[in-house]
Amino acid sequence: MRKIIECVPNFSEGRDLAKIKEITDAIESVQEVSLLDVDPGKATNRTVVTFVGSPDDVIEAAFRGIQKAAEIIDMSRHSGEHPRFGATDVCPLVPVANVTMEETVEYARKLAKRVGEELGIPVFCYEFAAFVHKRQSLANCRSGEYEALKERISTKEWKPDFGAEKWTDKVARSGATAIGARNFLVAYNINLNTTSTRRANAIAFDVREAGRVKREGNSITGKVVKDKNGEPVRIPGTLKKTRAIGWYIEEYGIAQISINLTDITVTPVHIAFDEVTEKARARGIRTTGSELVGLIPLQAMLDAGKYFLRKQQRSTGISDEEIIKIAIKSLGLNELTPFDPKKKIIEYLIEENRGEKLIDLTLTRFNDETASESPAPGGGSISAYVGSLGAALGTMVANLSAHKRGWDNRWEEFSNWAEKGKYYHTALLNCVDEDTEAFNKIMAAFGMPKLTEAEKTERKKAIRAATRNAIEVPLKVMQLAHDSMEVMQAMAEIGNPNSVSDAGVGALCARTAVEGAYLNVKINAAGFDDSGYLTSAIEKAEKLLAEAKKSEAEILKMVYKKMNG
Repeated sequence: MRKIIECVPNFSEGRDLAKIKEITDAIESVQEVSLLDVDPGKATNRTVVTFVGSPDDVIEAAFRGIQKAAEIIDMSRHSGEHPRFGATDVCPLVPVANVTMEETVEYARKLAKRVGEELGIPVFCYEFAAFVHKRQSLANCRSGEYEALKERISTKEWKPDFGAEKWTDKVARSGATAIGARNFLVAYNINLNTTSTRRANAIAFDVREAGRVKREGNSITGKVVKDKNGEPVRIPGTLKKTRAIGWYIEEYGIAQISINLTDITVTPVHIAFDEVTEKARARGIRTTGSELVGLIPLQAMLDAGKYFLRKQQRSTGISDEEIIKIAIKSLGLNELTPFDPKKKIIEYLIEENRGEKLIDLTLTRFNDETASESPAPGGGSISAYVGSLGAALGTMVANLSAHKRGWDNRWEEFSNWAEKGKYYHTALLNCVDEDTEAFNKIMAAFGMPKLTEAEKTERKKAIRAATRNAIEVPLKVMQLAHDSMEVMQAMAEIGNPNSVSDAGVGALCARTAVEGAYLNVKINAAGFDDSGYLTSAIEKAEKLLAEAKKSEAEILKMVYKKMNG
């Protein structure tokens, strides 16, 4: 599964569009990143840029953007309404998919180190990437802004984590940069069947983490209760990592609860929606839908859809598309404006920008492309696709079993099997394009020029790396298809008896995928010069093939037994 992080650098230029374009061009010079948004502000004289991609690509693009900003922005001449202390003022990295916060912190520090060492810019690591507690706060790092930087960087307390520690003409021009790692923030509005801002605010205070100030007697006009230090006592809200306020939207003629979910791993959108719904109901108000401002990670939408499916005691092992439909309907995301998953979900937006893949083709086009004179897609991609079909059949039997009349109390058991089958189905489907990409890398490596001895060495390294990858991909297909047979075996044994033949066909497909991928491992291994790795890879492949054949025979024996009564 592809690792994706988001980067949201803030550059201290919001008025000169030509300079902004130079910065975004530098970012986009890394072709594998997707530029999602450029938001310049004249009053703040600041531009917020949002782009995403794999971690290494993102930090390379961020470095190039920071480098360009330092070249064309002179902080000694900068003014604007927003706090700032550098040409690239802040540069947070945000984990989006298949990457942990701990990994993101390492990437942030890697970027900070490179910016400090290669560009000489003072860098402060903040939020999760901070080395000391005091520097977690961006406000602390940026205290006094650019004007205080000259004195601060030479002190022991505020010595930069990386980069210049003394004021020079270069630093005077670039200022400092704060580089950090933070959680994904979701801006989310929940619609109410009222026009009252006051009532909307009351609901917002019920749920937001900061809650409301405690008062004596009347909760609105009563005297504020204070603690022994003279500070107001607060009644906390019910949702952690949540900021909220009520407001009236004239365009729609309704009041909303406007929420910032600062950590969706703590309070996801579906929990926020249900909690606001409950608090609104207690005040005689209904939620009618909601609105997502900006983008959201795929996993957040899948979590929402599965949450509502579980409440209905329905299987969650269905397609992502169907799960997202449930999420959209349950959250009422279409109430005010159409919600297009391809435009609102980060991963889908990235894939759309990357162009068409093999798995996006129709069955006919995929078949025709396979039959064409092009060598790819070939046997490796077909093996992965056949394996994906086998896992899909096992998943189908699990889903049918979860909905079988009289088996209502077993819905969760079969939902778990369907989830497992869906995992293999999706992973194998992704391998269809991965196998073709591996083949293309080999062809590209062989096509490298051989003009100098250095280039010959690089070409040899590239061929070796591409060949090893071309062995690893079918090995992965073998492992996934082999492991997926667990689902078919379970469904043949305990699944809906009316679909036992489907479990059998799934097993046939899985074994075919294993054996087909085995052929690819063997042919790609021919001539590979690492005998130690090769011996291990071939032994693993042969073991997987033998086990898959054995599993296929056991499953088919069970299938025929049930079919024959």
